[in-house]
Amino acid sequence: MLRNREIQILLSVMGCISVIAVIIGSFISLGSALIILVTALLLIGCSFIHTRWRYRELEKLSQYLRKISAGDYTLDVRDNREGELSILKNEIYKVTLMLSEQGSLLRGDKVRLTNAVSDISHQLKTPITSMTVMADLLSDDDLPLEKRKEFVHNIQVQLERIEWLVSSLLKLAKIDAGTVIFKKDPVDVEELIQKALKPLLIPLDIKAQTASVTGESQVTFKGDLNWSVEALINILKNCVEHTGIGGAITISYGENALFTEIVIADNGKGIMKEDLPYIFKRFYKGKTGNEESAGIGLAMAHSIITSQNGSIDVQSKVGKGTKFHIKMYKQVI
Repeated sequence: MLRNREIQILLSVMGCISVIAVIIGSFISLGSALIILVTALLLIGCSFIHTRWRYRELEKLSQYLRKISAGDYTLDVRDNREGELSILKNEIYKVTLMLSEQGSLLRGDKVRLTNAVSDISHQLKTPITSMTVMADLLSDDDLPLEKRKEFVHNIQVQLERIEWLVSSLLKLAKIDAGTVIFKKDPVDVEELIQKALKPLLIPLDIKAQTASVTGESQVTFKGDLNWSVEALINILKNCVEHTGIGGAITISYGENALFTEIVIADNGKGIMKEDLPYIFKRFYKGKTGNEESAGIGLAMAHSIITSQNGSIDVQSKVGKGTKFHIKMYKQVI
């Protein structure tokens, strides 16, 4: 502490003032000079003790900052009192909490990125392997024309699957990264449903399925129409895929003072009870799921809906069908 130039200057100034005061007091009387000398020494001593205490506290904070740089974020603020050092300690504690939270988020992001890369590579591995095998077979000059056409068609199907998978993963990545800015425009639910049904009319026709829509007139909610259409397409696509030939899909909607609700139900094969908590998890495939399913459609729908102040729940019984409840809340909850 005494090596500090500021402390040296302070002690020098206080010493000079004390000497001058003692000299002046000696002209009055010897007793006055003695009292001034004792008082000056006590003041200098108290100042020295207080400064030394402050230096110890600052050293503790310095040690703590060194611990933070080493990754140790523990700080006890229970002994804090009023004062500038306590305020400084509180501010450091706040920064520490923020750094700790950011560190946890970064670690979580790394884990999610690792898992995502692993899942993506797994999803792409099967179609790429299949196309590689078929491409090798196509190089055979003796391959019959019918087989050649069949392999070309299969390669086209796999390429379309990869294109859809990559596109969906990019959309999910944008939502996860928070780079998607969802609009907050009035969305007409009837228009939303019609737009979502349009791309699925051919699959519905091929499987002779019916899709009925019922609801109140002029039902709306605040959200992004295009992204909401994307979410409903994925839910409806799931219903079409898991409902048999001649099945029925029903869509109903309405609103109250708290939220706008859309209910999508099918009479398909349903989802097993143990799979229900995980169906919105990325790349998850239930026991009754389609082998060719990538397992990201419902995950995307969940991300889009929850990012717009909404929620989605599912009820299902094996052999009875599945029902999705979508709620778009009118206030932040």
